[in-house]
Amino acid sequence: MASRHDILSDLEVSDSGAANLSDSDAASVIDPEARAYLNWLQALGLPPLLEQGVEEARRQNRMRAPMLAGEPEPVASIEDIRVPGPRGSIGCRIYAPVRGESLPALLYLHGGGWVLGDLDTHDSVCRALARRAGCVVLSLDYGLAPEHRFPAPLEDAWAGLVWLHENAAAIGADPNRLAVGGDSSGGNLAAVLARWVRDRNGPPIAAQVLIYPVTNFDLDTPSYRTAGAGFGLTRESMRWYWEQYLTDPGDGASPDASPLRARDFGDLAPALVITCELDPLASEGSAYAAALGAAGVPVEHIHEAGMIHGYIRMAGVIGRAQKSWDDCARFLRRELQGL
Repeated sequence: MASRHDILSDLEVSDSGAANLSDSDAASVIDPEARAYLNWLQALGLPPLLEQGVEEARRQNRMRAPMLAGEPEPVASIEDIRVPGPRGSIGCRIYAPVRGESLPALLYLHGGGWVLGDLDTHDSVCRALARRAGCVVLSLDYGLAPEHRFPAPLEDAWAGLVWLHENAAAIGADPNRLAVGGDSSGGNLAAVLARWVRDRNGPPIAAQVLIYPVTNFDLDTPSYRTAGAGFGLTRESMRWYWEQYLTDPGDGASPDASPLRARDFGDLAPALVITCELDPLASEGSAYAAALGAAGVPVEHIHEAGMIHGYIRMAGVIGRAQKSWDDCARFLRRELQGL
């Protein structure tokens, strides 16, 4: 297993052929640590997701997670539990920064294209948000595709939010100060939950944190054309993820799969939307932030220049992850605690 030193040492070697970055106009603006990570990733020589298959892709994802995450931040308590779901119990992990207080709470939904990821791959993110935002974090291990296709992960996420609201006091949380959040496909689920809360008269939420979210089933946006290859997440990877998630391609038109296609964005919780310059999802994330703002929803949109998709769980090799942890924490403290 490579170390942070191994990856960052790539900054000192030739760039020739590294993700074709030397042939790209973006090569001069990409974050140096992100560039070193991409060089290292290319050197692994992994086949495309289509050739890896689901189980091998999951194994690779789990195997690399600890090194990418870096040193875990301490929190007062961590507990693995199971909560009721529509297809049986769902695994969850509760992070509490302190004991004996009634704190705001965040339901966190991990990324991974609805196919990859689990409680462990995003442990570093949840620890950091709990500690830095001063909130309880409930990380949900929702069912993954293709075993659990759309809308099954959404239904699991909804069950997790309902459970959190109904059982908040038992885990040291305040049911009146809840937020939803997630990265990538988890950001997709969180965005839909925020609308379901309004439309289903569900548990009230005070904030939504959407980190480079998937918001539209459209592989031909401006950012797909400029950053759809060579920067980690690719157009072909996203095509594969969507194929695993959707039972029928027509489902992609549903606002529950593509929240950008919703008819009404009004009366939703205040949102933080983080997008990355060198991410195929940048255009749809920016469009979603704009749609919320146009509907009168308070929105903070942070666009990370020179950054690539997936970095939020890579603090061990990409230091800007910690900056974004702080951005999320600041937003959550403001919306949930008025700080």
